[in-house]
Amino acid sequence: MSTCATLSRELSEPLAATAATATTWLLLEQNGPWGAKALGESHLDAAVGRALEAAAAGTGVRVALIRRPGRHADCLPTARHEVVVAHAVPGRSWVRRGAVADPAELLELDFAALGAGDHGGFGAEHVGGPIALVCTNGRRDRCCALLGRPLAAELAAAGHSEVWEVTHLGGHRFSPTMLVLPYGYAYGRLTAESAKEVLAATAAGQMVPEWSRGRSGWDRPGQAADHAVRVAAGETAVDALTVAQRPAGEGRWLVGVVHEDGRAWEVEVVEGASEPARPESCGKAAGTPSRMDVAAVRQVA
Repeated sequence: MSTCATLSRELSEPLAATAATATTWLLLEQNGPWGAKALGESHLDAAVGRALEAAAAGTGVRVALIRRPGRHADCLPTARHEVVVAHAVPGRSWVRRGAVADPAELLELDFAALGAGDHGGFGAEHVGGPIALVCTNGRRDRCCALLGRPLAAELAAAGHSEVWEVTHLGGHRFSPTMLVLPYGYAYGRLTAESAKEVLAATAAGQMVPEWSRGRSGWDRPGQAADHAVRVAAGETAVDALTVAQRPAGEGRWLVGVVHEDGRAWEVEVVEGASEPARPESCGKAAGTPSRMDVAAVRQVA
């Protein structure tokens, strides 16, 4: 069976700089089935889902639903909904945990402050290990169900990290995809073995460039520059690099990357189109997805 994921792999489409961008993730537990647009198509009240999405718009906050791995037949409404809020900006990452009886309570949060990294005292600090979020929403793309659900189940059974299924991480054609907190690095085309390697690295404050799609706290040009410098310098410590980008013409950026030891690079990033045409998701018409190509990496200090 041909899928968007198999075709992307066959075309050797790069993983780098394809992560969804979000400074902060607001993750709400919602059991039962999910529709393609899960915030409005689940046991969550559709009006509340739409209001959460509207409240997050333009703030840097990305809202998604989560559930524990396993079978998801129709079920009774969730009595208490666990909530995970995570800020993924390098050097300022944090994860907070809480629970609500009514998801509408989350509309009282200051979304602009959350996006800027101020949790406002929500919940309590997460003190455990890495949190793995595996995209499994087959109603949005069959690859996420066919490849994501078995991965989530195996990782949960292994018991090395906390594992959740999540509604949407973007990049279905890179399935199975996983976002790892607290740092917000996204990964794609994982196997159970590589996913466990990623989680072990995260627990040690490291990332794994080979399967990295980028850190969600940066825009895509910054993700591309981060990846290029990491590969060139052999650097995997998650917070070793800081990134600052500036436009340099249409579809072009100059990105300054600074290492905590004082080294610095200037990276030229150019937006291109992936050829030949391929579907970005199963069932969609073939297109040429945007990609971020690194034109030059210059060490300046």
